[in-house]
Amino acid sequence: MYTLKYLAAFSLIGAILLGACNKSSNTNTTAVHNTQNPITLKLGYENAVGDPFDQGCRKWKELVEKESNGAIIIELYPNSTLGSKKDIMDRMMNNENVATLTDGAFLADYGAKDLGIIFAPYLFYSWEQAFRLNGSQWFLKERNKLAQNTNIYLLSSNWRYGRRHILSTEPLQEIDDFQNIVMRVPNNKIQEISFNLLGAKTVRMPLEQVNQALKDGTINAVENPLPVIYYSKLYENAKYLLLDSHIYNVTNISIPYKFFNSLTKEQQTILKNTCDEAGDYQNSLREKLDEKLLAMLKEEGVKVSLPSPELKKDLINLSSVIFTVPEYSHWKTLLKDNVEESMY
Repeated sequence: MYTLKYLAAFSLIGAILLGACNKSSNTNTTAVHNTQNPITLKLGYENAVGDPFDQGCRKWKELVEKESNGAIIIELYPNSTLGSKKDIMDRMMNNENVATLTDGAFLADYGAKDLGIIFAPYLFYSWEQAFRLNGSQWFLKERNKLAQNTNIYLLSSNWRYGRRHILSTEPLQEIDDFQNIVMRVPNNKIQEISFNLLGAKTVRMPLEQVNQALKDGTINAVENPLPVIYYSKLYENAKYLLLDSHIYNVTNISIPYKFFNSLTKEQQTILKNTCDEAGDYQNSLREKLDEKLLAMLKEEGVKVSLPSPELKKDLINLSSVIFTVPEYSHWKTLLKDNVEESMY
């Protein structure tokens, strides 16, 4: 009789434990694939619809929603419809569920001064160098410091934004021509200083205002990769393109760090892996597109040129003065001890 009682008791305990395990398992699954209350992330960017970056964002949305079975939703806001990059970054620091693209120059203004060196003009001469630096232990260390100090987390750092060139209303054939430039720059200090060193005046301005500013003469030059120049139709009011490749721009997809840590491990993996995959996808689009865009810009009447050896030398020499600017003078040591070692 006692044996039967013990057997019954053990059976009951086993059933309870099994039910608890099943409940725990179901809870974890629900946390990852809960389509009743999906997690929504708002992704805002300046790029126009159809730009390779926009297409990459659409790929990320597709991948993450598929992999999470609809538990993670990404809402897209192209053409600055979510606000300026600064607006989005400020909201990110306040832990709103927003995301955007950021680069070293912009992050330097948010306290990550060492990451700003990535936007030092003429630092890179190939994509291989740029990607090696972004994958280095130095970069990962700086990324983690940024997340801890600002709540800005670089989720993915493999998005090739493009080589940045100069588009102007008048030809730039020698260094003295830069004295006549009023250059639109993004909202960051490094690019502002960089073009001031070349002799140009600079105006910080959101991308969506550039076309009108070129048209009314507020500015007469702008710099950006070819897809931005073409898809934002900047060529309509500026017809001289100097292919100087002053920056090999690898950009980052940034999200709030606290938001990322609030996700389950599986959700974190899905979000990051799909973002990296979408980055690879848009990189492949860009590789195929640059030559085609050059031809299309020429068809629109844009006169394309490379800097002469003399002009390129002057550009590099004057740009190197940024390493003596008090705010960035420590970059000399950083370049020697960390950056160059990671690039080569």
